[in-house]
Amino acid sequence: MAKAKQGQTLSEKLNHIQANLNAPKNLFNKFGNYKYRNLEGIFEGLKPLLKETGCTVTVSDEIVCVNEMNYIKATATLSNGTDDSICVTGWARESVSRKGMDDSQITGATSSYARKYAMNGLFAIDDTKDADSMDNTNHETKPKKTTRAPNKAKQNEEL
Repeated sequence: MAKAKQGQTLSEKLNHIQANLNAPKNLFNKFGNYKYRNLEGIFEGLKPLLKETGCTVTVSDEIVCVNEMNYIKATATLSNGTDDSICVTGWARESVSRKGMDDSQITGATSSYARKYAMNGLFAIDDTKDADSMDNTNHETKPKKTTRAPNKAKQNEEL
C-alpha cells in the first residue's frame, strides 16, 4: 500500500483512501445466497487509512418526508481538520412495516442502509454484485406456442 504524503489536498487524500480501502464482503445471506458487507466492515477497513491520512469521517442522518413516505438521508463527510470537506449522501425509504421489527428497529435498519450507501459513494465501494442491485424478480419461462405451416405436398394430394 502506498503511503499517504504530507501536504496532500483533501481530494488527493480521498483518492489514496479509495485506492487502498479494503472492505471485503465477509458476510453471507443464506436466504438470498449472496455475500455482502455492512457498515461496520467498511469502518474497520477505513480506520487505518483515516489515521494514516489524518482525515476524519462522520456520518449523519436526516429524516425527510416525501409523498407521505419517510426517507433517511444519510450524509458521509470526509474532512482533513481544516474547513475542507467532501460529502456524499445516500437515501433509503423506511418500510411501512416489517415483520418482527418495531418502529425504532425499522428506522435503525433504514439508517444503516442509507449510511452504507453514502459511504459506498464517498469511498468508491462497488456493490454491483449485491442482491439489492440485482433484478430478483421471478421470471417464469413459458413455452412458446408454435404453429406449423401445413405441408404443401399433403395439401396438394387432397386436391
